[in-house]
Amino acid sequence: MKVTIREHFYEDLQNLKGLIKELAEDAEHALKEAVEGLYQKDIVKAQQVIDQDEQLDKKEVVINEKAILLIAKQQPLAKDLRRLIIAIKISSDLERMADHAVNIAKTTIRLGKDHPLNIHPQIAKMAEKARDMVILAIKAFENEDISMARKLAEMDDEVDHMYSALIREIFEETTSNPQMTQHLMQMAFSARFIERFADHITNIGENIFYLVKGEAYDLND
Repeated sequence: MKVTIREHFYEDLQNLKGLIKELAEDAEHALKEAVEGLYQKDIVKAQQVIDQDEQLDKKEVVINEKAILLIAKQQPLAKDLRRLIIAIKISSDLERMADHAVNIAKTTIRLGKDHPLNIHPQIAKMAEKARDMVILAIKAFENEDISMARKLAEMDDEVDHMYSALIREIFEETTSNPQMTQHLMQMAFSARFIERFADHITNIGENIFYLVKGEAYDLND
């Protein structure tokens, strides 16, 4: 049976979704490894996160090129066009998320393996919540489900609250232990990178709303 142009288009679209899911899994794994490296003072693991980032950058380029080619070849309209535009936007957010994981890995290297700092358990909790957000975001994207997308905003709020509480604790610690300020600031930066990681997932949720509804939506409202 002859395959129509339309069927080819939807097959290409599914392949594109698969690439986005793969990039999301890579970003989630990068965060997991970066945070583990931070707690374990594992310089080798941290360097691996940094080294692997180039592959994620290349995957983003491939997704963008495929989406642009489909737009040029098929000239899709309405929702199909939005699907391709959103693919480009989501891949950009995923790449930025991976960059934040790299920043955490760089923090581990800056701290070194002999630093006296005990990494606060709140950072692990923030990272776990952010990784759960990645999994939900991809399900929402695959199913074009705005109820799942809306849930991302609630989860991001939890990350924000954990971040705010942690920063207060770190500030108090710098007051009582000023000699630890430089080390404590590195821990604060790591928490900030996770908070930014989660913010990008909220962007993905907003893009899913745009895909389904055809209009911009602010999940933080």
